[in-house]
Amino acid sequence: MTIACDDFARIDIRVGTITRAEVFAEARAPSFKLWIDFGSELGTRKTAARITRHYRAAGLVGRQVIAVVNFAPKQIGRFMSEVLVLGLPDGDGEVVLVTPGRPVPDGGRLF
Repeated sequence: MTIACDDFARIDIRVGTITRAEVFAEARAPSFKLWIDFGSELGTRKTAARITRHYRAAGLVGRQVIAVVNFAPKQIGRFMSEVLVLGLPDGDGEVVLVTPGRPVPDGGRLF
C-alpha cells in the first residue's frame, strides 16, 4: 500500500527527552511509564512502553526518543498514555528505541 505526502504529513512525529521513568507495576506485560519533554510547544506527555528487555528506568532519564504525538490518548489501567514512542525490533523481536544520532532541540518535528 502506498500513501500520499499529505497522509504522512498528518502524523506528527517529534523528538523529546525522557524526564522520568518508572516501572509500570500494574501492566500485564513488563513495561515502563515514561514522561517525555517535547519542548515549550507541547510540554511533557506520558506514555507506557514495553521496552524492559534492553532498558532500565534509571538509564532512560535524559535519553532523547522519537514519538508520535497526535494519537488519541489511550487508557492503560489507571495510566493515560498520550504518545507512542517509536522503536524497531531486534533479532529477537524486542524493542530498540528510535533515537536521533546526535542531540537536537526537544519538540523538533520529523520531516
